[in-house]
Amino acid sequence: MEMLIPFLTAIHVITIILWIGGVAFVTVNIFPILMRMEDSLEKVRYFQAVENRFARQARLYALIAGITGAVILFLENGWHGIFSKRGLGILIMLLAWLVYVIILTFERNIFKVLFRDTAQDVSKIFFKLNIFHWFILAVSFLAVFSGVYLGHGGSF
Repeated sequence: MEMLIPFLTAIHVITIILWIGGVAFVTVNIFPILMRMEDSLEKVRYFQAVENRFARQARLYALIAGITGAVILFLENGWHGIFSKRGLGILIMLLAWLVYVIILTFERNIFKVLFRDTAQDVSKIFFKLNIFHWFILAVSFLAVFSGVYLGHGGSF
């Protein structure tokens, strides 16, 4: 039992690295490519190919991160302090995870709404998606930073 928490923590951290690394890759590399593309149909096809593949992976990462995080909190009796100053890092991580889970759950519906009107300017849609990706990446970095900083003795 004493080795379970370090094992779960290692799995949790590796999962978060893969997940946030994937978000960073899409945000920093894929969106600039999309923004330079001229053909709207090509943009949509390229984005769908990348996003569909990564979304499947991200759903798995969210599941693993959620399970390992919840079990770690349970084993360390960490749920009690989640809404205190001491638990702020965990709360931020939990809220970031929840945002991702909601987005990944309703991803298909969100894209149907975004791309339902074929007459709309696809470049504007991708601009908004790019801004959103930068926002969610910043939230992810805030969650990681606060979790590590506050979890290792830092304070605000």
